[in-house]
Amino acid sequence: MEWMAVVLFLTLCGALMLGYPVAFTLAGVSLWFALIGVLAGAIPASLLLDYPSRVFGTMTNETLVAVPLFVFMGVMLERTQIAEELLNSLGSLFGKKRGGLVISVVLVGALLAASTGIVGATVVAMGLITLPTLLKQGYDPALASGAICASGTLGQIIPPSIVLVLLGDVLSSAYQQAQLSQGIWSLQTVSVGDLFAGALIPGLMLVLAYVIYLAVMAWRYPEKAPAVTSLQAVSFFTVLKGLVPPLLLIGCVLGSILGGFATPTEAAAVGGLGSMILAILRRRLTLEAVRQVSQKTAEVTSMVFMILLGASLFSLTFNAFHGDELVRDLLHALPGGKISALIAVMVLMFLLGFILDFIEIVFVVVPLVAPPLLMLGVDPVWLGIMFALNLQTSFLTPPFGFALFYLRGVAPPEVTTRAIYRGVIPFIGIQIFIIGLIALFPKLATWLPKVMLG
Repeated sequence: MEWMAVVLFLTLCGALMLGYPVAFTLAGVSLWFALIGVLAGAIPASLLLDYPSRVFGTMTNETLVAVPLFVFMGVMLERTQIAEELLNSLGSLFGKKRGGLVISVVLVGALLAASTGIVGATVVAMGLITLPTLLKQGYDPALASGAICASGTLGQIIPPSIVLVLLGDVLSSAYQQAQLSQGIWSLQTVSVGDLFAGALIPGLMLVLAYVIYLAVMAWRYPEKAPAVTSLQAVSFFTVLKGLVPPLLLIGCVLGSILGGFATPTEAAAVGGLGSMILAILRRRLTLEAVRQVSQKTAEVTSMVFMILLGASLFSLTFNAFHGDELVRDLLHALPGGKISALIAVMVLMFLLGFILDFIEIVFVVVPLVAPPLLMLGVDPVWLGIMFALNLQTSFLTPPFGFALFYLRGVAPPEVTTRAIYRGVIPFIGIQIFIIGLIALFPKLATWLPKVMLG
């Protein structure tokens, strides 16, 4: 009945493309196929009784508690205009140089990524705050749009990324499953902290590559990224006032994880409390702000967990039709071993990134393809970083990249869709280059976790 697993997957993709709610589509399609399988005698009815235990396991998963806490921290920093202060400080500092404003956008995007970890919120915030200013100062719309989209997606790879939290939980289960399938009973583990440490160097490499590209463009085409002489000079104290508090918060969150003082969930709680303290010090923490932040956090968290529960039912049904064995056999049968298998999976995830959000890919696709790859001897931390970079690239790629849609929704009318598409192409090339470097030199992703976390 392996062909039923293929039909299930294709039906699910088709239903998602029709625009139905993701969580209910996952659960509904999976349930219908499970009933068909039971009626046809292909799968036992008792198999569905495993689903409540999966739901309970999700509810009691301590790692996933970090999701609402990190979301709360990011939304609080966004709603209390701390991001806007960051941009104003760095823009005043670098704006009088060629390309200084757009380079400030990338640096602020990196800091926001390390503060929020939410791609949509970062791209929208950066688009609303920075794009009108860049256009007013004579920057090329394509260059400005590309920089905003690219810097906004840094939240996919720079910790504390929601993608890495979810990937860490899924890869942990997949890694244990792969070891058990190989008869290994002394199980090794991979944690969210491992992925956070592994993502630091690739994330900083991306930021550096973006800055170098923009600096070269400003030098080669000064009319596209002019120096802004009308900006008011700011004191060093003003710059520190805008930069130091968010940097301290990021340092406390990541430092506590990488230093082994706290789990990601505990560090997320520190981040949530720290974002409220920053809002209090800025005198912007009102009851209305807390209400809005709490409501947005509840909405995002509910979406994530509803998709997780739907994906759990999908994987249960897919595996009941021996779909996991089909995927494993297909990947193992590819000529070229683990290299060709990894390339095939990366291409599949990249293409699915056009039509599915990263949450669906993490919860639906990764559990299917990760165990066979890990059984082939792929390092789990390196695999997680490669997946995260791949998803980040698909967020940028026309015509369906989600970051492009986010920016299109808030961009002024004079910024055309074609300009946005043209602007992101060089950044996609940079992404692919960095992915190639991580593929050729895996230690760029695995060295820091081994040194810091053993």
